Amino acid sequence: MRTAFINQLMAEAEQNDRIFLLVGDLGFSVVEPFAERFPNQYLNVGIAEQNMAGMAAGLAMEGYCVYIYSIGNFPTLRCMEQIRYDICYHNLNVKIVAVGGGYSYAALGASHHATEEYGMLRTIPNLTICTPGDPEETRQITAFSARYNGPVYLRLGKAGEPLVHEKGSISNIEKGQVLNVVKGGKIAVLSTGGVLKYAADFVQTNQLNASVYSFPFIKPVDENQLLSIFQKYDKLITIEEHQLMGGFGSVILEYLNDLYGRGSILKMPRVKRIGINDKFYSIAGTQAYLRELSGIQLQLTDFI
Repeated sequence: MRTAFINQLMAEAEQNDRIFLLVGDLGFSVVEPFAERFPNQYLNVGIAEQNMAGMAAGLAMEGYCVYIYSIGNFPTLRCMEQIRYDICYHNLNVKIVAVGGGYSYAALGASHHATEEYGMLRTIPNLTICTPGDPEETRQITAFSARYNGPVYLRLGKAGEPLVHEKGSISNIEKGQVLNVVKGGKIAVLSTGGVLKYAADFVQTNQLNASVYSFPFIKPVDENQLLSIFQKYDKLITIEEHQLMGGFGSVILEYLNDLYGRGSILKMPRVKRIGINDKFYSIAGTQAYLRELSGIQLQLTDFI
């Protein structure tokens, strides 16, 4: 995903010399092409993420579209005060890019396990939150972020994530848009982020009569598309590489409750949430191992 991001950002910077990239002393072998091609639109600020967020706010006040880029928790949890006060309070054109969402950096331990950040960030007003599921969604979300005037959080995987969508099959993605990846019966799997490939493969490999939807946005989500999903399916399964508390599954339940409360739907589908259940894992291992250990897995249960 990070390569798809930087390639699309370079394409955007070709058209817009006000795009500026700040990095926190990382991204080597990824950001060099941008730095070499746009030396006047790039700065490595060092391991100083809070300062980087403040610098981004200042640049945005001068009319720049600023991207800050670092690993998982460092441009997010470490910078919550700067994101809230400096960026979002002023509704500035700053894009916070976290590479290594979830357990992407599983082997580096809990400090690098980004498993709570979007649950916290989604409470901050003015902030749009994007969690693309594959490199193609990443390209489209990056293009969206460049044309959108306001704060955006972009959560990426690391590297080597396989394509789920055919290249070029998505164009001009809109804010909040939901994507139907697999068409099926009265059960739907709702996925956000890097678990999309796993969810789609599980449904297809087991020949389940289930649909799979990708949510590259979790704040906001297109309410009309959600309403259609709630009306169409009897059972919903949400899956994410994040804590359940305050996460994507909570987003879906909040929308469901609000639509039911307004009388927009008359019957509520059953909902099962899959994610991390309020635990830290002080274990180093592969991403697949940490996902399995924390319960991020679909099962052929009575619910399905």
